[in-house]
Amino acid sequence: MFGDVMKKGNKSTKDTGHSFEDYFKRALNPLLVLLLLSERSMYVYEMTREISNRSDGRYNISLLYPVIQRLLSQGYLREGQKTISDDNRVRQYYEITSDGIAYLRQMEDIYAEMSKAVQQIHINTGGDKT
Repeated sequence: MFGDVMKKGNKSTKDTGHSFEDYFKRALNPLLVLLLLSERSMYVYEMTREISNRSDGRYNISLLYPVIQRLLSQGYLREGQKTISDDNRVRQYYEITSDGIAYLRQMEDIYAEMSKAVQQIHINTGGDKT
């Protein structure tokens, strides 16, 4: 969905090579990963499927490993159990830490405030009120 709104060739991406969607996802991906892992431990492919499924296919993450590595290095995640799938693939599960839960709560508060602010600006500039 998002990719249809703003294509990479648009003027807004020529200078940086990145679209609004790229930057938006870069900011939101850690929030989404921590949100999923606050429910239960998961492996990377499972997280990408869950995000896509829960957004009805509108939000997809192609490269989740850098997000996972950053969250691990910050102490917000830890490696959980490893399993072998039916097709002999190693599945590394990840779990959220107590610091990760605290960070998730902070990000949720910031996201809510920023979303309200953007909506308010949109409304006050004559934008659609839906």
